[in-house]
Amino acid sequence: MTADLAALRLTLELAAVSTAVLLVLGTPFAWWLARTRWRGKGVVEALVALPLVLPPTVLGFYLLLALGPRGPFGALGAWLGLPPLVFTFPGLVVGSVVYSLPFVVQPLQAVFEEIGDRALDAAATLGAGPLDRFLTVALPLARRGFLVAAVLGFAHTLGEFGVVLMIGGNIPGATRVVSIAIYDHVETLDYAAAHRLSALLLAVSFGVLLVVYATARRAGAWSRA
Repeated sequence: MTADLAALRLTLELAAVSTAVLLVLGTPFAWWLARTRWRGKGVVEALVALPLVLPPTVLGFYLLLALGPRGPFGALGAWLGLPPLVFTFPGLVVGSVVYSLPFVVQPLQAVFEEIGDRALDAAATLGAGPLDRFLTVALPLARRGFLVAAVLGFAHTLGEFGVVLMIGGNIPGATRVVSIAIYDHVETLDYAAAHRLSALLLAVSFGVLLVVYATARRAGAWSRA
C-alpha cells in the first residue's frame, strides 16, 4: 500500500510539473502557430500532432535512444556536464511534455485563432506594442483555452504508460507511476490491489475533470455577463 501511495504521489507530481512546463512552452508556440503565415506551418503542425497517432511505445523508444548516453541529446548533456535523463524523474517530465504537447498546443492555438485581428488592432491603435497586446488582450481572452489545455495536459499525463515505461523504467519511488504499478499488480495476479489503485486513479481523474468543467461553465458565464 505504501508503494502504491508513492506511485500515486509521483504520478500527480509528474502531471503537475509536466502541465506547468507544457503551458510555459506551449503558449508562445501556439501563439506563433495561430499568427504565422509561414508556408511550412503545416509541417510543424503535423509534427506537434504526431503523438496523437503514434503508438506510445514507439515514441518512448525513440526518446530513449535520443536521451540515452549514445543519443544526440544524451551526448550533449554529458558534454555539458549534466546528469543523465534516462530512468530519472526529469526524463519522465521530458517524455510527458513531448507526449502531451498536442493536448496543450492545439486548444491554445484554436482559441488564439478565434481572437482575430480586430481586438489586437484596436489595442495597437492605442499604442500597445506586440508584447503588451499579447499580455493584456490575447491572454485574458484565451483564459478558457488555457483551462482546457491545462486539464487535457494534466489528465493525459495521469494515464501515461508506454512512454514513461520506456524512458523511466520501473523504479519504485523514482519512476514507478500508477499505470506501471497497476500493470505490476495484474502481472502478479493481485487483482485486488490493481482494482484498488485503478479505482483511486479513476476517482482522481473524474474529480479533476468535474472541477474543471464546473469552472469552465462559471468562466463562460462571467465572460457573457
